[in-house]
Amino acid sequence: MLAVTLALVGFFGFVMMRMSQPAMSVLFSDLSQQDVSAILKDLDTRGVKYELRADGQTILVDKTVVPRLRLDLASKGIPAGGGVGYEIFDKGDAFSSTSFVQNINHLRALEGELSRTIRSISRVQAARVHLVIPEKRLFERDREPPRASIALKLAGDLDAAQVRAVRHLVSSAVDGLKPERVSIVDERGRLLADGAQSDNGVAGLGIEERQVGIEKRLKLQIEDIVASIVGHGRARVQVSAALDSNRVESRSETFDPESRVVRSSQNRTEASTTTEGGGGVTVGNELPGAQPGQGGNAAPKDATQKNEEVVNYEISRTTRTEVLEGGRVKKLSVAVLVDGTYTRTPNGEVTYQPRSAEELERIGQLVRTAVGFDDGRGDKIEVVNLRFAEAPPAVTELVEQSLVQQLLSFTKEDLVRFAELGVIALLTLIVLMVVVRPLLKQVLAPDPGVARALPMFMRNGVAIAGPETTGDPAGTRTLAAVGDSDGVQVDMPSERMLAVAQIKGQLKAQSVEKIGKMVSQNPADSVAVLRTWIHEKAPA
Repeated sequence: MLAVTLALVGFFGFVMMRMSQPAMSVLFSDLSQQDVSAILKDLDTRGVKYELRADGQTILVDKTVVPRLRLDLASKGIPAGGGVGYEIFDKGDAFSSTSFVQNINHLRALEGELSRTIRSISRVQAARVHLVIPEKRLFERDREPPRASIALKLAGDLDAAQVRAVRHLVSSAVDGLKPERVSIVDERGRLLADGAQSDNGVAGLGIEERQVGIEKRLKLQIEDIVASIVGHGRARVQVSAALDSNRVESRSETFDPESRVVRSSQNRTEASTTTEGGGGVTVGNELPGAQPGQGGNAAPKDATQKNEEVVNYEISRTTRTEVLEGGRVKKLSVAVLVDGTYTRTPNGEVTYQPRSAEELERIGQLVRTAVGFDDGRGDKIEVVNLRFAEAPPAVTELVEQSLVQQLLSFTKEDLVRFAELGVIALLTLIVLMVVVRPLLKQVLAPDPGVARALPMFMRNGVAIAGPETTGDPAGTRTLAAVGDSDGVQVDMPSERMLAVAQIKGQLKAQSVEKIGKMVSQNPADSVAVLRTWIHEKAPA
């Protein structure tokens, strides 16, 4: 009885504690050791109960306090995501730190801030940024440009546009960093962007990536315009784009001889006069102060005049420099397969009808316009009508959920909680039916010795009636006084218990006395009965 009682108390205590325990929900997951330590320290200060799972990287708290705790921790900058931002300068001593330490802290802060910004993208779970910024030096002619490396942990895949967005985000935040110098890898080791590519590359994207992007964009455009005509799911489109990976740079210079413009002109005029003397050279002609012509007759004068004109013309010239980057579309091939039309007869049978040639020609014209068809570069578009192997898609109507359906739309955590409560309730019911109920029946069952008592016993003038005479099935006893005209019932529990005890004593004494008389009167029969009892097998 004591063991069963202790087991029942322990079981019901466990049930009560389990039922009263609050529902736990995830506060944060995939945390670093620094963030876990900071969060647990704050929760201990608040006195909030918590659980750790997934090797201490996931923290669970009461579901009702999750929103408030997240807001309070966010106001303190927790979790920091395993990195440190510009708050590193809040605790440092700027007077005692050297310039080297300040530069290192500035680099760490910049990397931490970039990591936090990249994690704000929906598909990015975690990010680490490494920056290589060369030190600026005096009298430096050629300076190495900055570089960056980014490691991402993704929940899915990033498309080419999102990869370019990450590269431009980082390059815009670092002075002198170009997007072509940013390398990006994911947690599986796939190279999303090559930062070692030369500047002559295709804007940070490979030819294959650019080809896949063009084909996907054209396919979506064609499917959108064709599905609006033939119906959703009734067309199949395949696009093949051939790209030119060569980068061509050409320069040309053209002169037009018919177009002349006077650039400059220069005129020069010269006039000269010469005379010749009649005589020879004499002493008088050579004396100082001698007049010309003295000593002989002069020859006639010779006058000369010269005009010179120089005109410079500028001829019209055209210089053209053309650079064709790699990745331009060289040829397009588009295949469009459309299904026919289906009609239902009054008998319920579905009949197929192919589309007319005029309708296929109109669809083909729309496709040519959508993709920018160019016959000069050899583009090819085919629109074919064939019956699909599968049945036409059925039209499904969206039914708005009622209030009862919304109430019954349980989450995974709710279903687990209900299953746990159901198991505990079933165990409780089994314990009540198997252990508690038989125990109570055994405690409340009447004493068989009293039930087999004689119909009437007399003691001190008091008559006590048994169940055989009174017809009381519960085994109760009625005490009445003999000799008094009015019967008196004993209703006090203590008196009733004393009367029952007296009856038991009298029964035992009378039974022993009767058995002794029976044995003395019938010794042979008594010995036979004892032998039978000895040879009887004990009840199992």
